[in-house]
Amino acid sequence: MTIISNCQRIESRIQDSVATVNRHADEVTCVAVTKQRPVADLQALYEVGYRHFGENRPEGLLEKQSACQQEDIKWHFIGSLQTRKVKQIINQIDYLHSLDRESLAKEINKRAERPVACFVQVNVSGETSKSGVSPERLESFIDELAIYPNVLVVGLMTMAPIEANANELSVYFKRLKSLQEEIAAKKLSFAPCTQTSMGMSGDYQIAIQEGASFVRIGSAFFD
Repeated sequence: MTIISNCQRIESRIQDSVATVNRHADEVTCVAVTKQRPVADLQALYEVGYRHFGENRPEGLLEKQSACQQEDIKWHFIGSLQTRKVKQIINQIDYLHSLDRESLAKEINKRAERPVACFVQVNVSGETSKSGVSPERLESFIDELAIYPNVLVVGLMTMAPIEANANELSVYFKRLKSLQEEIAAKKLSFAPCTQTSMGMSGDYQIAIQEGASFVRIGSAFFD
């Protein structure tokens, strides 16, 4: 299949997913994940109409930005970010989807020239192989971020287990949405937390039905 036909299939599925739960398509932002893909693939998606792009390595992000300098692109860093690499990218991105420790927040605050829109990564499944703050520690972690004016918590992010079935996926995504609403209800100026980043190529439809506002889709564009 071509990228264009894959885009059409993805958009159709997004439309079906929002319709199932009486949401609107404009409530969902699709981040096209172009990690390890050639620049030409990003350009093809841009020509179709995508404007949000995600990378998981600083080198990949900077390479794509150098080649694609359109001002209307929004850049998302979706991978685990080493503290020592913050300075390379933090002023080059619009969103960070992987804030998971205070040391990272401290370094972002030090290096950023403006407040950075961050998603706090939450390990809702409890997998030891995954990064993220535990649901039980989330509230206290959010409170710790109040002293960092360049860290703006716009929402929460999670990744579900690859082997999870549909029912399990719903439970994980529903939990993240509930946690997001709990933080949002506190009306913290530094953590409005109105968004959820959840759902990838294999599970974005379920994530949308459970309230995702950002979905991170990669392989489904190119397979």
